Amino acid sequence: MRLQNKLILVICSLLALVTLSLGGTFYYLMSSALEEQIGTRALKVAETVAAVPDIRKAFTLAEPSAVIQPIAESIRLKTGAEYIVIGSREGIRYSHPLPERIGKEMVGGDNGPVLEGRSIVSRAVGSLGPALRGKTPVKNESGDVIGIVSVGFLTKDIDVLTETYRYRIVWLTLGVLLVGAIGAVLIARSVRSSIHGLEPREIGSLYMEKQAILETIREGILAVNREGVVTLANPYALRLLGLPEHSDITGRPLQELLPNTRLTEVISSGQAEFDQEMLIGSHEVIVNRVPITGWNGGIEGAVSSFRSKSELYRLAEELSQVRRFADALRAQTHEYSNKLYLISGLIQLEAYQEAVDLIARESDVHQNLVAFLMREIPDPMIGGLLIGKYNRSRELKVIFEIDRESSFRDLPPGVDRSLLVTVIGNLADNAMEAVLACGDPAGRGVKLFLTDLGEDLIIECEDTGIGIPDEAGDSVFAKGFSTKEGEHRGIGLALVQHAVHKLGGYITYQPHPGGGTVFTAAIPKNGRGTERRALQ
Repeated sequence: MRLQNKLILVICSLLALVTLSLGGTFYYLMSSALEEQIGTRALKVAETVAAVPDIRKAFTLAEPSAVIQPIAESIRLKTGAEYIVIGSREGIRYSHPLPERIGKEMVGGDNGPVLEGRSIVSRAVGSLGPALRGKTPVKNESGDVIGIVSVGFLTKDIDVLTETYRYRIVWLTLGVLLVGAIGAVLIARSVRSSIHGLEPREIGSLYMEKQAILETIREGILAVNREGVVTLANPYALRLLGLPEHSDITGRPLQELLPNTRLTEVISSGQAEFDQEMLIGSHEVIVNRVPITGWNGGIEGAVSSFRSKSELYRLAEELSQVRRFADALRAQTHEYSNKLYLISGLIQLEAYQEAVDLIARESDVHQNLVAFLMREIPDPMIGGLLIGKYNRSRELKVIFEIDRESSFRDLPPGVDRSLLVTVIGNLADNAMEAVLACGDPAGRGVKLFLTDLGEDLIIECEDTGIGIPDEAGDSVFAKGFSTKEGEHRGIGLALVQHAVHKLGGYITYQPHPGGGTVFTAAIPKNGRGTERRALQ
């Protein structure tokens, strides 16, 4: 059975049950109230009759019925009662709607409480049939009970009245059921439309798929309703918020968890925001915020996705490393190809000695460089990077010198080598580009100094390039800032600063005396942040 039919059946069943229950309850309350009202009316009439002075006096006469019967019948006709029977203490009738029954004994068996001086309302079977009657004592001037007044309304007359109301209630109930059935159809159609025609099993499958996606996605997801209350948060978002992975924050105001959120502004404006930077605790993140549009076109809330900036930087660093390795291999291949062509030419010209000298000279240069790196910078990642940069510089005709006083032998195991490669590689690339930007790089070059003496690792890269304007300040480390023309620039120094901060250090720069710039990075060996101090 489809969802729409199920909804109609359930709603109609509930409506029928409620309507019948309410109808039956109303009928019972109405019948009880009508019966109580008629009983009260009968008792009031009886008390009024018992208080008539002529009736009291008639009890002292030899023929009480001669006085009592006309008075009782007159009152009965005016009040609409079925009968008014007045009798003595012994239960002998002095009045009755049927005169031939006067002088006979009252029936019903409910005179006992009345003879004790109490007024009652009772159901009993009298001489005219079952009746609801009010009974009260007739007292003399001294307060003694001298007779009984019984005013009755036949139950069949009461049943006629209740039957009339019963039919009205039945028709009203049927009308309510009909309106409810129509409403159930409309509600079922509306519900089906709002859930896009999906069946319960399909909704359950979509929910399980959504949960699986939220748990596996490598981005934080937060959703709120119009009031800014959290309706959804995946484990990655909880981790960035500093909460246990299985915490349930649904129903909590987002302002309590993330005071600097802009999701409420997105709900108000209805405008999406993409690739915005913000701080969540100690994490820098890139955020996207999108309003949630309801089925009626209104804004029902907003959803935010965010990812740690450090992860994005790590991806950029990995891509940068791959590019650097590829460039180093290409430069090395190109350089050796040139040397092989040169040697081939010398051999063809039979300049054998010159060929031997060239081979010896090139071999000495590379052997000396490799020997120095293996001795003073034994880490293979950093050593391989420096060889690649050396080959690249020779291809670009830029002097690249590694200070022979450098030493990077005391590298703590806890220092991330990939971050060090990012710092050294980007500083070297940036320096060579600054030299090439001069137009005539002849006589200009790059010098790199590395040392692990003391508590810090010091990386110093100086170039004799175009330099950095004085007004640039720390903006040189901002993403997109560059003193060189062209697209896709302004990334290297931003990656350097991020990597240095991740390592707990700092980086500064100052003008080179001969033109150009000197960058100095200090990275603590113990992994704790180093106090920033000027390096001269």
